[in-house]
Amino acid sequence: MHELHDLKDASREHVETITVNANDSTGTSVDGIGTSNINPTIPAKFHGTSADDHEMRTMGRHQELNRNFHFISILGFACTLMSSWETTLTTITFGLLNGGPAGLVWGYVVVFAGILTVFASVAEMASMAPTAAGQYHWVSEFAPPKFQKILSYAVGWICVLGWQTAATSVAFLAGTIIQGLLVLIYPDYIFEPYHGTLLCIAVASFSILFNSYLAKKLPLVEGFVLFIHIFGLLAITTTLWTLAPRNSAAMVFTEFDNGGGWATTGVSVMVGLLTPVYALTGVDSAVHMSEETRDASIILPQAIIWSVIINGFAGLFMTITFCFTFGNAADILTSPTGFPFLQVFYNVTNSQVGTVLMASILIVNLTSCTISSMASASRQLWSFARDKGVPASNFVAYVKPGWNIPLNAVLISLAFTVLLSLINIGSSVAFNAIAALAVAALTSSYQISIACLIAKRLRGDTLPARRWSLGRFGIYVNCIALSFLFVFWFFSFWPESAVVTPVTMNWNVVIYGGVVIFATVYYILVGRHYYNGPVVLLKREL
Repeated sequence: MHELHDLKDASREHVETITVNANDSTGTSVDGIGTSNINPTIPAKFHGTSADDHEMRTMGRHQELNRNFHFISILGFACTLMSSWETTLTTITFGLLNGGPAGLVWGYVVVFAGILTVFASVAEMASMAPTAAGQYHWVSEFAPPKFQKILSYAVGWICVLGWQTAATSVAFLAGTIIQGLLVLIYPDYIFEPYHGTLLCIAVASFSILFNSYLAKKLPLVEGFVLFIHIFGLLAITTTLWTLAPRNSAAMVFTEFDNGGGWATTGVSVMVGLLTPVYALTGVDSAVHMSEETRDASIILPQAIIWSVIINGFAGLFMTITFCFTFGNAADILTSPTGFPFLQVFYNVTNSQVGTVLMASILIVNLTSCTISSMASASRQLWSFARDKGVPASNFVAYVKPGWNIPLNAVLISLAFTVLLSLINIGSSVAFNAIAALAVAALTSSYQISIACLIAKRLRGDTLPARRWSLGRFGIYVNCIALSFLFVFWFFSFWPESAVVTPVTMNWNVVIYGGVVIFATVYYILVGRHYYNGPVVLLKREL
């Protein structure tokens, strides 16, 4: 048991002296025991455990949000946000064109192995510092002192970019699948890009309902959608294996294609890795909900690892199933629906109703994924704003009393999705750019965070206490993860094909570079005067 002494800094917080067991894994409630560190509008049932309270104090934070997520609900949140088998199906074009069936299967296996090391590293850092700030907090704490401020600021902006684009990309998928079904059902329907943009905005707007007025119901919704996520996979794969003709095993496991026209098939396979990387990225979403999770320092890492395992194998099963049952690649890649998997569903069932029913499972899950993505994006933006990392920080960091959610950050996230979805009107490969941008930004944040953790290990510094640890293997897992991440990040900037036009270019690099330049200029002119980074709030001695 550790005695927590009164904190004198009234500008930060006033905390009553309490006794806390920082390693309490029983989930003992702190209700009624020195709860001045908790927003008084938060009901007692949404207070955290003694471990949560201790960790918030050591990070110099108040509890401002409701802790209404438990293991199953945060597992559902992370699983449905990843939606690996769903996003594998919906982004299959990129991997099928660049790599072919064998490239898809073996590329997925390699990416899955790499992602396991990445998120094992993330899980350990989440146990060290379970905060909505996530990556930029870890960089602020683990980086060499002279780089803590500038590096954490850069990672904060990169995370803002990554999560805002991730939310947009998933809403775009859900909206354009609906548009693809319209093409299938109504032969006279004219596929207009702005229709997809409007449907994307509609899905994003719907997600705001569960991130505002119905925010307290979000954990219940995530638990329910986890059920659909698992049994939807079984329903679709059973249908495909039962009704579809089979491609040969030799084709599935040995046939590589270079449809993008690259210099070598190997380069084509590497470009096609966007499909599995996109499908397996984003489980750090749970980290940005850490201040709404009860007993976060142990529940979060467990949920992260299990969500990667569940989604990883689900996505692999769907990849193999699809490669055995898609029929002729050339036919489905030119489907008027815009989605090869919709054409496969129709070819297999020979029924519009059957196709709609199967596709509806994906639409429901991807809509839930959008809800989760908006939640993570808004919490990360809110946290960065409370550290004075963005313009109009006080406005963005506002938490609505009673609702206890960062409402302004939620609405700004919606506005960002609306603006980014407009790219679709001018580019026929808009989704590729948005998805690649999300991958580039998020993998950048993982790289810098893990590199700073490696540096701290190599300096021989004492790591923060954690309840989930990689132990003596930590440095090796971190180094393997960093190697994989560099490859994923590098190829996320490549276009779909070697022949590039203004319409087919991967504009990811332009937007990524633009945000980095804006953040740098803003930091030099304004940010450096206000932003200090989370490290200045730390009280690890408690």
